[in-house]
Amino acid sequence: MPFEFQFLPPYFQGLILGLAYVAPIGMQNLFVINTALTRPRHKAILTALIVIFFDISLALTCFFGVGALMNRFTWLQLVILLAGGLIVIWIGIGLLKDRPTMDHSVEVEMPLTRVAAKACVVTWFNPQALIDGTALFGGFHADNPGAVSSQLILGSSTASVVWFLGITILISCFSARFNDKILRVINLVCGAVMIFYGAKLLFKFAEMIL
Repeated sequence: MPFEFQFLPPYFQGLILGLAYVAPIGMQNLFVINTALTRPRHKAILTALIVIFFDISLALTCFFGVGALMNRFTWLQLVILLAGGLIVIWIGIGLLKDRPTMDHSVEVEMPLTRVAAKACVVTWFNPQALIDGTALFGGFHADNPGAVSSQLILGSSTASVVWFLGITILISCFSARFNDKILRVINLVCGAVMIFYGAKLLFKFAEMIL
């Protein structure tokens, strides 16, 4: 099938798509990045773990909630494939156009309870995060049988752990070399992957209605 990572097992497909979903620079990433740049490594890692918890919980909610409904209603599956494909492509195009910058105005000097509250608000009360998560993880359910989609969401959850912990440790070790150009490269790569996956969802939609 076109637009599919046929050469990779579903878990690694989910890992790649999960990285493309989580890596683009938003408030979550800026908070983690600036914490890694300005705070001791153990506090930066703790912050990353809190962000990972909320990020994975949102992904699982979108996956199981939307997925359960789509198992019952074929028309909803078609809607998610069409709308999700278009939204994911739109996100990808936006990433290609975006030029992120290091933003040191993000507050990182706060107690653990405020760190957790901020991570929760940025993730769960962000309408764009809910829309993006529904489009991507709902698409996992719509485009794949149960066992395969479960491996995809597992791979995607792993991506959250790999990305947030990886970027925290990397920046803590090489903070002086981390700059706007690196952020731009991250967005370009992730934008291309998101467009690729969005096209895959639209192809599946076309297959179902033809």
